[in-house]
Amino acid sequence: MYLSRFLSIHALWVTVSSVMQPYPLVWGHYDVCKTQIYTEEGKVWDYMACQPESTDMTKYLKVKLDPPDITCGDPPETFCAMGNPYMCNNECDASTPELAHPPELMFDFEGRHPSTFWQSATWKEYPKPLQVNITLSWSKTIELTDNIVITFESGRPDQMILEKSLDYGRTWQPYQYYATDCLDAFHMDPKSVKDLSQHTVLEIICTEEYSTGYTTNSKIIHFEIKDRFAFFAGPRLRNMASLYGQLDTTKKLRDFFTVTDLRIRLLRPAVGEIFVDELHLARYFYAISDIKVRGRCKCNLHATVCVYDNSKLTCECEHNTTGPDCGKCKKNYQGRPWSPGSYLPIPKGTANTCIPSISSIGNCECFGHSNRCSYIDLLNTVICVSCKHNTRGQHCELCRLGYFRNASAQLDDENVCIECYCNPLGSIHDRCNGSGFCECKTGTTGPKCDECLPGNSWHYGCQPNVCDNELLHCQNGGTCHNNLRCLCPAAYTGIFCEKLRCEEAGSCGSGSGSGQGAAPHGCPALLLLPLLLPALLGTAGALRF
Repeated sequence: MYLSRFLSIHALWVTVSSVMQPYPLVWGHYDVCKTQIYTEEGKVWDYMACQPESTDMTKYLKVKLDPPDITCGDPPETFCAMGNPYMCNNECDASTPELAHPPELMFDFEGRHPSTFWQSATWKEYPKPLQVNITLSWSKTIELTDNIVITFESGRPDQMILEKSLDYGRTWQPYQYYATDCLDAFHMDPKSVKDLSQHTVLEIICTEEYSTGYTTNSKIIHFEIKDRFAFFAGPRLRNMASLYGQLDTTKKLRDFFTVTDLRIRLLRPAVGEIFVDELHLARYFYAISDIKVRGRCKCNLHATVCVYDNSKLTCECEHNTTGPDCGKCKKNYQGRPWSPGSYLPIPKGTANTCIPSISSIGNCECFGHSNRCSYIDLLNTVICVSCKHNTRGQHCELCRLGYFRNASAQLDDENVCIECYCNPLGSIHDRCNGSGFCECKTGTTGPKCDECLPGNSWHYGCQPNVCDNELLHCQNGGTCHNNLRCLCPAAYTGIFCEKLRCEEAGSCGSGSGSGQGAAPHGCPALLLLPLLLPALLGTAGALRF
């Protein structure tokens, strides 16, 4: 009987415990960056992905209010009680510690009564909007691991936006909208996280779930981180391999849970009714008693420790990495591009350590044409240095200008690149294409540009033919010399010996002045006689027959 009663009590306790803790307290380990293991070569380091523990990040933030003078108490003013909005004899006075409500009270320990809280000035300037921006800054990239929880000491605001920044407050994007009426306030249909799925988990929604005016037992607003994790890891976050796989392969998903700053935009205080009671404006204000933000320093899975020194968070980087987020390789360890660690495979992940810049031939990936490589920080890449055997390129995989790839040789062959040997007189430059063919000048042809096309002749390169005794004849007894020019008789000139030399001098009509003296040189008909005479003789012979 006692045994059965004990088992019943034990079963009840297990059930209650599972209800009280729907999520595991520690949902990821990765708390060791390296460990020594024994191999055949002796003791060696085994590297693995690692990250800092999740912690309360409000201990390290800086808070800024806009407008800066929005906190109540300067000058002192009265406001209405939280439980009874018409009992308006409470006082806020910044000069009296017991009556002051400065911003740091949003982050102090909430274990005593009455609770401490920050409070804004009242809505005494109605109808001018009462709006406050509360900016939380870490000067460091952090990864959120639990729900953001904001506890209001006043009624929860009618309209609010939670925003995030990934670039230290230079630009902002909405995280979630909150309103009593989403359609009226933000032109959005109301939704809750339960309406999302794996495919829509990054959707920015407006929720009415947390905006219910004056209710003493309804003070809390959530931004649900773990409910979004649950789409991948299951309702109790038991299938972490699935979540880690998604965070590894989907950059937008990982960025969604990553911030440098958060901003709470309070746009309209809790009114509780349709209309604002203008006779009791002291009942409208914002008051926040607690803000919880749990997360970890983003160290790209290269560190387990994040140090807070001189008001600044910095990762203590392992795996030969450096930088505030371990976001690059250390000097002399740039033998391959930097890469973040990986959660997979579970449970150790992959460290992706940075390797020394000067490596062996096999590690440098230069196909044996260099044994040195260097990491270029600006390009975030590794290049081979001083490629030999007429090679070039990031991995010595290309041929130098003036050489082309030997198709019959492997990439690691010393004779992988062959000189182009382009004829310098016939080619435009000394480079050739992948088949060894050079780029030729006009009138030139051949793989090496050392031959002439028809109509051209070689003379310090291919030159267009001036004459060729086939189509381009020299006239008046001229002879073609090397296809480059006509050698003309003394009395003729011109490209084809087609002009009388005396015409250029203007002396063809001078002499004795008689028609007999001028006729042989000046009469065009006589110049044609040598060409017409054979035809005339042929005609006369035909007539005699």
